[in-house]
Amino acid sequence: MLSARAFACRLLLGAALLFSGTGAATAATLRVGMQLEPPQLDPTSAAAAPINELCYGNLYEGLLRLAADGTPEPRLAESWKISADGLDYTFQLRAGVRFHDGTPFDAEVARFALERARAADSLNPQRSLLAAVASVDVLAPLRLRIHLQRRDGNLLQSLASGALVMVAPASATGNRAHPIGTGPFRFADWRRGDSVTLLRNDDYWGGQPPLERVVYRFVQDPAAAYAALMAGDLDVFPNYPAPENLAQFKADRRFVVETASTEGETVLAFNQRRPALADLRVRRAISYALDRQAIIDGAMFGYGTPIGSHFSPANRAWVDLAGVYQHRPERARELLREAGAEGLSLTLKLPPTAYARRSGEIVAAQLAQVGIQTRIENLEWAQWMDQVFVRHDFDLSIVVHAEPLDYTIYGRDDYYFGYRSDDYKRKLASLADTVDAQERLGILRELQQILARDAANGFLFQYPLLQVRDRRVEGLPVGSVSGSTELGGVRFVDAPHGEGTAENAGRGLTSALSSLGLLGIAAVALAAGLSAWRRFGALWLLQRLGALLVTLFVASVLVFVLVQVAPGDPALSIMGVNADPAAVDALRRQLGLDQSPVERYGQWIGGLLHGDAGQSYIYQVPVAALIAERVQVSLPLAVLALLGSTALALPVGIAGAYYRGRWPDRALAALTQCGIALPNFWLGILLTLLFAIGLRWLPAGGFAGWEHGLGAALTSLLLPALALALPQAAILASVLRTALIETSAEDYLRTARAKGLGAFAALCRHSLPNAMIEVLTILGLQFSFLLAGAVVIENVFFLPGIGRLVLQAVAQRDLILVQNVVLLLVLIVVTVSFLVDLAYHIVDPRLGSGARR
Repeated sequence: MLSARAFACRLLLGAALLFSGTGAATAATLRVGMQLEPPQLDPTSAAAAPINELCYGNLYEGLLRLAADGTPEPRLAESWKISADGLDYTFQLRAGVRFHDGTPFDAEVARFALERARAADSLNPQRSLLAAVASVDVLAPLRLRIHLQRRDGNLLQSLASGALVMVAPASATGNRAHPIGTGPFRFADWRRGDSVTLLRNDDYWGGQPPLERVVYRFVQDPAAAYAALMAGDLDVFPNYPAPENLAQFKADRRFVVETASTEGETVLAFNQRRPALADLRVRRAISYALDRQAIIDGAMFGYGTPIGSHFSPANRAWVDLAGVYQHRPERARELLREAGAEGLSLTLKLPPTAYARRSGEIVAAQLAQVGIQTRIENLEWAQWMDQVFVRHDFDLSIVVHAEPLDYTIYGRDDYYFGYRSDDYKRKLASLADTVDAQERLGILRELQQILARDAANGFLFQYPLLQVRDRRVEGLPVGSVSGSTELGGVRFVDAPHGEGTAENAGRGLTSALSSLGLLGIAAVALAAGLSAWRRFGALWLLQRLGALLVTLFVASVLVFVLVQVAPGDPALSIMGVNADPAAVDALRRQLGLDQSPVERYGQWIGGLLHGDAGQSYIYQVPVAALIAERVQVSLPLAVLALLGSTALALPVGIAGAYYRGRWPDRALAALTQCGIALPNFWLGILLTLLFAIGLRWLPAGGFAGWEHGLGAALTSLLLPALALALPQAAILASVLRTALIETSAEDYLRTARAKGLGAFAALCRHSLPNAMIEVLTILGLQFSFLLAGAVVIENVFFLPGIGRLVLQAVAQRDLILVQNVVLLLVLIVVTVSFLVDLAYHIVDPRLGSGARR
């Protein structure tokens, strides 16, 4: 027989062999971290910043691009000429350009892309950028002319927008889920909630990129982002979300930390529709009360540039106006007295981002020093969009305006600031009518000065780009006007180019596993139902099935009603805050949101009865496919955690009851109390620090996918399963111990002992079966929690599971997805309850004695 040590060694060796095929990244694969997942991959139909961050310059390209200082540069257009009257722009297009599917790029394709963007029924979020266009004409295969009905000096910078990238007629409608552009990388795979994979475009007109593969991983939680980099699971995080960690990365020789300015102006937004804030003296008083450097130090750990207007310091037209309103509390109090606004009370509504929450606390304290009382209200994004952006129900707010060159928003009377200035509008009109570069620079500087003079907002700081990369990665740009990170020139230093993991290996396994779990539950439920029919009769079974159907119906009504009354507009969430209003209305009609609630409920339930769960608003793919992708993560995770908790709890609970009152019982009780008290997310962080960052035995998070092998997938789930299992094991062990002790005084146990049965044998043979009612109850509750309630752990380990899916769907107001996921979870909980109820009768046949009555 093997010794315990030899057995353990062989067990560890076997585990190492099993998990050796985890598909670690090679030198030709760049793993990029992103905090937010794009809702879809077509920048011409939505304005969400993550779309541009991933797609622009990598998958898609425009006719032009913007240099770091905001100057238009050639991209797919090699050159251009502007007519003397400023009404005709003629572009010479680049030769030899092809889309990823082989479609040639020429003037006809460019005309299609621009006409599609400016069409009356277009969903393009920046359709208004082409409002001055009268026609788009093909002059030659590679020559394109844009004729304007009025001069538009902003046209060149507009053509560099991510919303106006070039798309081909044959593939344009499918770009949301399967993008086809002309960029240096082509789309390979999108595992929603987890990653997007791009492959090198070997036929790229600009030359073959050094990287073979790029994998974008979506890591929303800042602590998880830190762990993923430190554990070596990511090579670069271009927009690192936690400035508080940068000192640790700087001290680690493996990493390089780079900073730059973004296009994001962080502003204390004033609602000038409020009488107090319509007073220029009050707005100036607030501006004097702000200590911008203190806000940067406290909220951003010193990273950021103080600003005095709505313009990026990287732009060559920038004017440093941060000194216009220096921190002068005495001047602020003086202006408030002049305005009769002493003792002013305002509400500060903050979105959920860390910079806004931290900045808000500091701003409130600074305003209190000059006599302005500020009440903070923390909102989720959908609430912020509804209350602040749409209904203008706020006094102050803090948000980053990340759109490049978005100074035109101050010319919109309906914008949520409520700022109105005829002088500013005249300057905007003059800018649009000017094509001379030097004259435009002068006007842009005047625009900044007007905003500063009018204290249009409390301008705080330019949001910094914080980039953390592996020292071996070179050629990575630091920031861009478009907000994207272009990877066409990125390479690894002194590292051979290897082969990436097989992209399509095991796809059949993935598809099978995505539905195996739910089919298994359904099969168990069916078998249990047939058994119950034979054992307890049809009436008992029909009663429980009737209760199940009633529960599902009531749940469907409640879920639908709650979803409908929740604040937030799905169309606006998809299109972005600066989207063209007409495009938002068109999308709302396309999604059917203009119909009555009764019609939408009927369509939803009717579709479910026909096996159609509908299409996700955000992802624009069938809801059933999304759920199937997530179930293949959440269900194995729940099963692993449940098996682990049961395996740990049974011996602990039995030992506690056996050694009742003695030191082993007291020691085990202390351990179970610690397990119950420990939050699973904190336990997950500790496990990550030990096994991923410290020992580097396991990945810090993410899901490798079943297509990469059983070992790789299970390795991804080990740490989160353990983090979930330990607290649940403590609960189950405590319940089991108590139940076993309660049975110790029963007559049947004393009789068994009197017949000579040992204490431990009597405990296992007689007490344990009678204690299983309580255990089964807890197991049923735990499985439902582990499947649906593991959202925190899924965020800590950035796992694409059901819990994270429903959280994202709620945040993005993907109503149809929320409805279906919640209803599915209700179905699972009710089914598990039915199985537990049936198990009661199997464990204790006395419960079934009255089943036929």
